[in-house]
Amino acid sequence: MQREVYRIHKTGSIDHLQQKKEMLRPPENDEVTVEVRAIGLNFADVFSVYGLYSATPKGSFIPGLEFSGKIVKIGPNVKDFEVGDQVFGVTRFGAYATHLNISEKTIFTLPKDWTMQDGASFAVQALTAYYALIPLGQVKEGDHVLVHSAAGGVGIMAGHIIQKKKAIAIGLVGDSVKFSILKEVGYDFFLTRSPNFKEEMHKILKGAPLKIVLECLGGRYFHDSYDLLAPMGRLVTYGSANFTPSHSFRNWFSIVYSYLTRPKIDPLSMISDNKSVLGFNLIWLWNEIDELRKHFSELMMLSLPKQTIGHQFSFDSMHDALRTMQSGHTIGKIVINVP
Repeated sequence: MQREVYRIHKTGSIDHLQQKKEMLRPPENDEVTVEVRAIGLNFADVFSVYGLYSATPKGSFIPGLEFSGKIVKIGPNVKDFEVGDQVFGVTRFGAYATHLNISEKTIFTLPKDWTMQDGASFAVQALTAYYALIPLGQVKEGDHVLVHSAAGGVGIMAGHIIQKKKAIAIGLVGDSVKFSILKEVGYDFFLTRSPNFKEEMHKILKGAPLKIVLECLGGRYFHDSYDLLAPMGRLVTYGSANFTPSHSFRNWFSIVYSYLTRPKIDPLSMISDNKSVLGFNLIWLWNEIDELRKHFSELMMLSLPKQTIGHQFSFDSMHDALRTMQSGHTIGKIVINVP
């Protein structure tokens, strides 16, 4: 089968991402061939294209972690799906394609009331928010929870989960224009990144303990959030937006500066302050399929609302979509529609 893909042979720039045609082999064993209809973008896509993501494959690769589509072929050992089924799923790279082969263990049936865009926008960011808040954060009713980049895809899903757990959601964003989406999601409080961040947080908390922080920025907001944590508080970090390239090419001076000035926590102070820092990279679950399916099943039991889709692009406009994500001015999810 012939397919179209976006492949990168040398990392370092979005411009290195090339659209091309290539052949796709038939599905093997427990694999299915999916005709992709929508692709969800994630910050990991940008980092992988620039060669700044440790999980990036060596050599030539196709970016992309999640997709939705229709099954057009099945392997000889496939048991749970048939040709014609509509599905969404996750993959350890390879989603920037019109067709792909994928194990049936990493796809899920598209709910009847979901569009293809809904399916492609859900799994990665919802799993990230779920894993940060529940297995790691152990969020409980009444907990005050601070979420960085609250208007982004993970932040929106985190807001929904915090509501489900009857905790108190505090959203941090870069611009007050995003307050409207936080209000719609159900955040109890919201504030913008500013030099007065800690003072404004104290006004919001009014002496209540800050139990959980979902952190994805790095830099001063990491340190300030850690300082604000109450004893037994947990800071869960799952990204470093400060490292997001702002140029069309990989700027090593900027990268080295960000690396040298990255947040550092003294283990002795963690003991005396009785605070925890937990870091995770969701892609490790791709190697633990049973664990992935377990967490995904528990996530779906929460019956969360669909993801907010803030931007949609055509398959031919992949470069523009990545640059929009790179800008940091997005709300919710960016979805690529595949013809």
